Amino acid sequence: MAITIEETFQVLAPVDAVWRFVLDPGLVAACMPGAEVDEVVDERTFLGNIAVRVGAVTTKYKGRVQFTNVDEAAYAVEMVAEGRETGGGLAKGGMSSRLRPLTDGETEVTVQASVEVTGRIAQVSRGMIQGVSQQLFRQFVACAKARLEAPEGAVAPPAQQRPIAIVPLVLRVIWAAINGFFRRLLRRGSA
Repeated sequence: MAITIEETFQVLAPVDAVWRFVLDPGLVAACMPGAEVDEVVDERTFLGNIAVRVGAVTTKYKGRVQFTNVDEAAYAVEMVAEGRETGGGLAKGGMSSRLRPLTDGETEVTVQASVEVTGRIAQVSRGMIQGVSQQLFRQFVACAKARLEAPEGAVAPPAQQRPIAIVPLVLRVIWAAINGFFRRLLRRGSA
């Protein structure tokens, strides 16, 4: 099952600071729920893991992330990742990020990612996985913005070391879908 995410967001931080953040696997993993960097193989290759909890079952993927293209002049980076689930499933994908300086010291970040999963996680419906992926991305963005926009010398938010709790995210996705349905229904009724 393939999942794609395309998002753009702004950070109130200079492009050079955001660029350093994007290239630092420790900082990125600290903002990704359930992710950890285990080993830095070289400046472009990292080993790590991510834990995903579905109800009472926790699944852990161990794998490798590698920067395949780093264009400092264009503030663009591409990476590939692959991880194996302890139960035999596989997750692999790629991501590209591009930064663009804006006025007043802000930076626009555009991210495109695709991930293909097999195993226990793939048994969940595509729409549900897409919605959960978007919720996880929002959590990542909130953490990254909090770290990058914090005043100099301020304490950064704590790293997310807990597994990703899928059930609360699924419930938020379902609630958002129900809310959207009733909003559309009410708009039709008032027209």
